Amino acid sequence: MILSFFSSRGWQSWDVEHRPLIPEGMPVLIDDDLCFEDGPAAPRPTAVVNRWLRELPASGAPAPSSWENYARVVKEWMEFLAIHGVGLFDSRERLKGGLSRYAEHRAAGPLKARFVATTWGQHMSILSLFYRWAINEGYATAEPFTYRSARALFAGTGREVKANLAVRRTPKPHVTIKYLEPDFTELFRNGLRGLAPDGSQDTGFHGRELTRNAAVGDLALATGLRLQEFTYLLPWEIPVLPPEPTKVPIPFPVPAGITKGKKFRTTWISYEALAGVHDYLELDRAVTAEGTRWRPPRRWGEPLMVTDPDERGGLLNGIRRPWASLAPAERRRLVAPHGGSCLLAVKNGGGPFTAWATVFERTSDRIRARFEPRFPHVWPHRLRHTFSMRTLEYLVTGHYRQAAKLVRATDFGSGPDAALAFYLSKADPLLVLRDLLGHTSTLTTEKYLRRLDTTRIYREAYEQAGLADGLLTDVDAEREADAEFADDTAESI
Repeated sequence: MILSFFSSRGWQSWDVEHRPLIPEGMPVLIDDDLCFEDGPAAPRPTAVVNRWLRELPASGAPAPSSWENYARVVKEWMEFLAIHGVGLFDSRERLKGGLSRYAEHRAAGPLKARFVATTWGQHMSILSLFYRWAINEGYATAEPFTYRSARALFAGTGREVKANLAVRRTPKPHVTIKYLEPDFTELFRNGLRGLAPDGSQDTGFHGRELTRNAAVGDLALATGLRLQEFTYLLPWEIPVLPPEPTKVPIPFPVPAGITKGKKFRTTWISYEALAGVHDYLELDRAVTAEGTRWRPPRRWGEPLMVTDPDERGGLLNGIRRPWASLAPAERRRLVAPHGGSCLLAVKNGGGPFTAWATVFERTSDRIRARFEPRFPHVWPHRLRHTFSMRTLEYLVTGHYRQAAKLVRATDFGSGPDAALAFYLSKADPLLVLRDLLGHTSTLTTEKYLRRLDTTRIYREAYEQAGLADGLLTDVDAEREADAEFADDTAESI
């Protein structure tokens, strides 16, 4: 079976009256005989799967990366069933037998075929969605899954849900999702700069593009942007640096073209992190990119030559387009007026740099090998978790509220800083974090935070408030904590 991706280029020569409705980049499954149908008979399973894939953008899966993932999951399942003579829409008994064999194959089969529990669970979720759709549309009469009823309780509200028994048990989310504590954050920031933990030069390391790596790493930590979001930013989308340092965070618009779900939002960034990005743009990036003859590879599509750029958009091959409308695939084809890629980060030769997962992982490997054996693996989304925890800590402890009061007292009550200051002084921390992360609702933010150690933040905030207001002293707190474990000691005797 072949997995291809649809392109409408040259559709006028296909002997069709109208342009096909299939979205650009949509995965398409093709049987080995290169046929899509068998005359008036029932449609082939691959044709049914292709229809399901085409409906994904209107069924809660707008991202092309999700389409490809869904297609590969169903393709691998179909190929496995075919080896054992089981059809995609076979009887329930045969499908359940195929699923049992497939579970064993993915758990204890050849090493390259094995899935960890989370990957297996994702595959079962996708296949379950497909079979429910196929049954509703009349293509299937049975599915291989068995469900049990469960009651989910969230935010004080209970509802009935179906639990797929094929999904393996996994560790609790708070065990697997981590963030960097402040001391490890500083280790990581120094590592990106080629520095030792004390801030001195790491004489045993001779890295390149350290200014670029440090600027983008700080940007991710200070904004909570996802990998796709900070990778495909353009220099003209970086906010202007205020004339004077400010303790209040600076609004940072995130264009809809690169966000998850194509939803515009505004996060924020610290003055220090924003200054680092501007230093990189004005010095290192200018030297690396300007005057180069870089052009995107032919497989990416036609180069988009940029002229007359400003903070809102520019002329792309002579046509005015706003930056916010450009998707990542279009952004990496942009060629700057003075040469080189238009992405924020560039590599030697002027091309776009996108391998941030590799940079972060190598940096964490070096820190672990040379300075701190306990240092964790760092992937891009861990920086987003770190931003979330650090921001929540600031909000709960009143750090931003105090900074807001200072701005309101000195800014004459007007301007964007004053508006942000007013927002910080009035809004609930959960609402603020919801807006910064781009979640649909506070329920999503609350569920997300439950996977992180938020209880520590609130505990420390309470202890600091108690000490400040004279409600308890360090001695009282220590005595009270010791008392909690007194019974444990007595029981062990």
